[in-house]
Amino acid sequence: MVVIINYGMGNIHSIQNAFKYLGVETILSSDPRQILNSDRVVLPGVGSFRQAMVNLKRSKLDTTLKEIAIEKKTPLLGICLGMQLLGTSSTEDGFTEGLGLIDYPVDKFDPKSTKWIRIPHVGFNTVTVRGNGFLFKGLSREVDFYFTHSYKMKCEDESYVSSTCFYGEIFVASFQKENIFGTQFHPEKSQSNGLFLLKNFMEW
Repeated sequence: MVVIINYGMGNIHSIQNAFKYLGVETILSSDPRQILNSDRVVLPGVGSFRQAMVNLKRSKLDTTLKEIAIEKKTPLLGICLGMQLLGTSSTEDGFTEGLGLIDYPVDKFDPKSTKWIRIPHVGFNTVTVRGNGFLFKGLSREVDFYFTHSYKMKCEDESYVSSTCFYGEIFVASFQKENIFGTQFHPEKSQSNGLFLLKNFMEW
């Protein structure tokens, strides 16, 4: 059973439709019991990091997500804001602590690097796959995905980075830390490449 976390911050129906296309049944839920009994979990997200963490804590989903990821080792996929929430913190709407499942903070694009490009970063862009990216198994090393974001993950330890993207500067497009996955791009909006990636997530 795949549970898509319903916490008021995601375009969850497009993700659900993508899995449905693959023949995968999903449940939209904010019930910790259902989440703890799931085989796989997807954390979507669009909007404010601060508000997202407020919503997760209000429903006690922050502790549930940590339990499934760390103790139960359930495969967990964070998408866009959902990926950022897996990190340590964000400066969006003021400093806010994240779930801390990976030691990567989130910050806005560097204004100097993005002087001649538009923020937010919206549309298809090329992702460069690293060697440790199971989600990209069967895809080419350079592959296009759909993005829409103004903030990005920063990292000093690149050992968990599975792909990068360039938009004024190089940023983390995805990561994998054991059973914990994150994509800054939206697989559910990335046509065949995104569907292929979601299929790989189901096979991990």
